This record gives sequence, structure tokens and C-alpha cells, in this order.
Amino acid sequence: MQDRPTLEETIALLEATLESTHDGILVVDLNRRVILYNRQYLTMFGFTAEALERGGVDGVNAALLPQVEDADRLRETSKALWEHPEREVLDVVRFKDGRVFERYVAPHRIGSAVVGLVASFHDIGQSVRDAEALQQHRAFLETAQEVAHIGSWVFELDGSGRLGWSTESHRIFGVPLGQFVGTSEAFYGFVHPDDRDAVRAASRAAVEGGQPYSVEHRIVRGDGTVRWVQEQAKILRDARGCPLRMVGTVQDVTERWQLEDQLRQSQKMEAIGRLAGGIAHDLNNALTAIAGYAELALGEIGADHPARADVEEIRRATERAGSVTRQLLAFSRKQLLQPRVFDLNATIVSLSRMLARLLGPDIDVHASAGESLPLVLGDPGQVEQAVINLAVNARDAMPEGGRLELSTSVADVDEAFARTHVPMPAGRYVLLRVSDTGHGMSRETQTHIFEPFFTTKDVGKGTGLGLSTVYGTLKQIGGFVFVDSEVDRGTTFRLYFPPAAAPPAPSTSQETGRRGHETLMVVEDEPAVRNLVASALRHDGYHLLLATSAEEALRLADTHEGPIDLLLTDAVMPGKSGIELAGAMVAQRPGLPVIVMSGYTEETLTIAGPGEPIALLQKPFTPRELRRRIRERLDR
Repeated sequence: MQDRPTLEETIALLEATLESTHDGILVVDLNRRVILYNRQYLTMFGFTAEALERGGVDGVNAALLPQVEDADRLRETSKALWEHPEREVLDVVRFKDGRVFERYVAPHRIGSAVVGLVASFHDIGQSVRDAEALQQHRAFLETAQEVAHIGSWVFELDGSGRLGWSTESHRIFGVPLGQFVGTSEAFYGFVHPDDRDAVRAASRAAVEGGQPYSVEHRIVRGDGTVRWVQEQAKILRDARGCPLRMVGTVQDVTERWQLEDQLRQSQKMEAIGRLAGGIAHDLNNALTAIAGYAELALGEIGADHPARADVEEIRRATERAGSVTRQLLAFSRKQLLQPRVFDLNATIVSLSRMLARLLGPDIDVHASAGESLPLVLGDPGQVEQAVINLAVNARDAMPEGGRLELSTSVADVDEAFARTHVPMPAGRYVLLRVSDTGHGMSRETQTHIFEPFFTTKDVGKGTGLGLSTVYGTLKQIGGFVFVDSEVDRGTTFRLYFPPAAAPPAPSTSQETGRRGHETLMVVEDEPAVRNLVASALRHDGYHLLLATSAEEALRLADTHEGPIDLLLTDAVMPGKSGIELAGAMVAQRPGLPVIVMSGYTEETLTIAGPGEPIALLQKPFTPRELRRRIRERLDR
């Protein structure tokens, strides 16, 4: 039987064990005297053996407490240990110089009696610093994601469906921290129903086929708002190539989608506008001939002629068709306006009284005029028509009655606002709001309302040109129109007018009934219009030089030996335009009066070089209007 170790051998073994550990060990008795310690303890706290044995526990406390960050807590803990030495304590002691120790204190027993305390100190400073650095980097990452509006997420591919979101991901999806369930199915609950299959397919392709995961889709937040997000992710795999998890980002790209949609809408409206302008131009030529010949026919038949009622009906139908072309031209921003500087406040206040009668007693019309409103430059008649169109639509949206509000103010548009209201630039505008309490419009309807012939009304109750006319009227004077509407929440149209710079010179023309004897050059490529003009002017006594193009007119002018008293030309013709022809003719014959016939014009309205402004005659016109305008120009 092996002999038991001697007391000396046991003590030597204990001392060797204490010296081999990396922890600092201190043993004290209940009289607060130091009984045992190791070299690691001395090194940790900077004591010498003599000072430690001489000072005891009180000396340790006196030396260490001033260096500890939370000295009061440590003092209270030590007091409790001496009052109840049978207890165990595990805590962390932080020093002001950055040292961090995990302290474990337990009772030292001999048999069942507690005779002292044993304390061990483990240096955890590096691990704490690493954890704090990691936490700091996480905080930096969260801040960077918040600044960039990009969230992150991790999806475990172990079959558990676990999904973790960053703080910014919670914000993007509108979910408070701690309230996300943390599963893939919970995520798909936020994905728009129409986009779920596409998102699932993109995820499967990335996991199974190694395809990049990059998808844009809609989400529906808890409050019902729809947002667009862009997600990108990378698949992390193990050494065998098996997928472990997806690590990805999510970014709210709603603003970009809105800007792109506004740009597409603007480009589409521009294309439709060009088409509408071209259609209206050709139609105006036909209407000019129809209206003109109807008027000539009425002049040849008596009041009791059987055909007179039919011809008058033709003339009225032509006038109705002319109103449609004017709306098309207003939409396409090619209508000939009669601009002047005017007070929008006065126009709206006056118009509100008329609207109160027009809309009926069930609609409460209220007008509010802003103070210090700048004057605006435009065609007041077109602006009034635009507001009437909005008011009529508002009435239709309030079949059981409601409230229509017209208000004006000054709007200072900054760059941030302009970026979300493409293509309006930043600057100062005069703002007109037209608001109703009607049934409102869906987002899908709002994307089409300014398109010509688009209408939500029943067949026969609207042409679909009312709002397109509003759009064209504002665009033509350099303004902008936007709509805010929700179903069952009413609609607000915001019309932005640029402030006027200076008023145009007033017209001084006067009507006259004199017959003609002068020589006029008439240039028109459309035979019906050219023949109508020739018939009307010859009947009035004028001598005519007729041409079908600008080139033919210039050749005719070179060979004509007599005077040419006035040039009457179409604005748009094959080859040279009427404006180019006018410039060439005025250069040859300074002071030559010029009248341009057109349903619209985008060309400059002044002949290059010395010369008088071009007079404009809008199609469709009647022979009476033609004679009056020519006489005015010749007599000026």
C-alpha cells in the first residue's frame, strides 16, 4: 500500500499547482490576513510578497480601490462577503488603465467550518476589448446602413427558415425592433402578392443553380403603403459546396422608381403630344375648308332655302369639332395663345362665383386668395377653361355633394422637392390648389389621367380631353401640374405658374369694313384651304398670286413686276416653312406685311432681321375672319 504524502509534500504540490495556473490566486483567513497567494497574483496587481503579507486584505483594498472604475460597487461587494463568507461571488473588476479581470470568490472550508476566503482572478481584458471592438464595428455598420438606407439580412439554409434583419432592414419594412418573427415566411408576408413567385424563383435559382441573387420587388408595409426594394445576396457554402446561408442587402428604391416612372410618363406624354398636334393640324385644314365653304354657301342661299338648315348644322358641327382640336393643341402645347400679364387671384375669385352657379347647390365652392401674389403671364381664357375642367371633374366625383376649394399661394420649390417632381426645376412659382372631397382616384388611374381620350366616365359623358387640356395649358406657359389623390379621400390638383417677367405690348388693331384692291400672295399646300382663301379674297376684290410651296412663292415673287402688298402663308409646308418664306420675302421687300395661317406654331414669331412681327391667323377660320384680319394688317 502506497504511503500517504507528507504535509510538506502536499504543500509543495499545492504551491506548484498555484504557480502553474494563469489565474491569480489569493487566500485569506477570517481575520483578513493573507494566508496564500501565487506569483501571478503579484504580477497582476503589482504587489511584492512582503507588502502583501504585511498589509493583508485592508492593504489590498487601500491599494486597488482607487484604481478600480466602479469602486463603490466593489466596496459593497467586499463588505457583503465578509458579513456572509459562506457565499460565492462571480463578477468582473474593471481598472481605469484598461485591465479587466473576472473574479471568483468562494469560502475556504476545513471540514464544514468556513475559515477564510479563496479568490481567483482571470485576465479577460483582451476578450472584452475584442467584444467591445466587435460591438463598435456593428454600431458603425448600423450607422452606415442608416446613412445609406441599405439594410442587411442573413437567411439560414439549414431548413429552419431562420432570417435575421439589421436595424435598417426593420426600418425599410416598417417593423419595430424586436417585432419581426425572424423567418422566411414572415418575410414573404411583406412581399407584394404579385411579386412573390418572382422573388421565390430568384432565391431558388441562387441556391440551386449558383445564379446571382439580385431582384427588385414591391413590399406592403403594415400600414398598407407599398414600397419598392432592391435585394442582392451571396450564397455562403461549405468545403463540399453545400449552401449554408444567404447573406444579403436590401435597399428602398421607391424614390428612384417614382422618378423613372415620372420620366417615362413625361416621355410618353411628349410623344402623344406630338401625335395630337399633328392630328389637330391636319384636321384644322379640313375644318377650315368645311367651315369656310359653309359660310360662303350661307351667303348665297336665302333664309327660306330648304338646304339652309342643313348648311347651318354643318357650320355648327364644324365649330364643335374645332373645340376638340383646340383641346388637342392645348394638350400638345402647340395652341396659339393670346398671353398677357394678369392677376391669378382676381381670376380665381371671379371664377369661383361662376363655379358656384355652374356646379349647383350641393357643391360648396370656397376661394382663398394668397397675399403678395406675383402676376403671371398666360392666356387667362385658357387658364379659366383649365380650372373649369377641374371643377367639372370634381363635381362628377361628388355625386352626393361636397366641397371644392380654390386657393392660391407663393411656392418656393427647393432641389429636394424638384427631384421628386420631375421635370419641374427648383425656383419660385405661383401655386393654385384645386381640392375636392370626392371619391378620389387609384394610383393606376392617376398614371393615365393626363392622357388624351382617357376617361373613367360612362360612354357619352366625357371626351377624355379635359385633364389633358389642363396639362397642355400649363406646359405651354412653362408651368406644371401634379395630382394627389386617394380612393375615398378626395383629390387635390396643384398648378404651378411661373411668375411674369414683363407684359407684352398691347395690340392696337381695329376692325374695318373696307373692300380690297391690293395684290396678295397666298401660299398654302392644302388645295381645299387654298381654294377657299382664293374664292373668299377674290370675291372681296383682291388680286391674288397663288403658290403651293415656299419655293414656288419665291420664284413667283422674282418674276412678278408689280407690288406685293401682303403675304398670307401657311406655317407648316413641305420644304421651307412659312416662317422661312416670310423671312426671305421681307428681306427682298422690307416692310412687307405677313400673316401666317396655322393651327399651331413652334417657330419663332418674329422675322429674322428688321421687320414687323408676324400676325397669326388660327385655323380653323371663316372667310369673314380672314377678310377682317387681312384688312387690319393692310390698314395698319
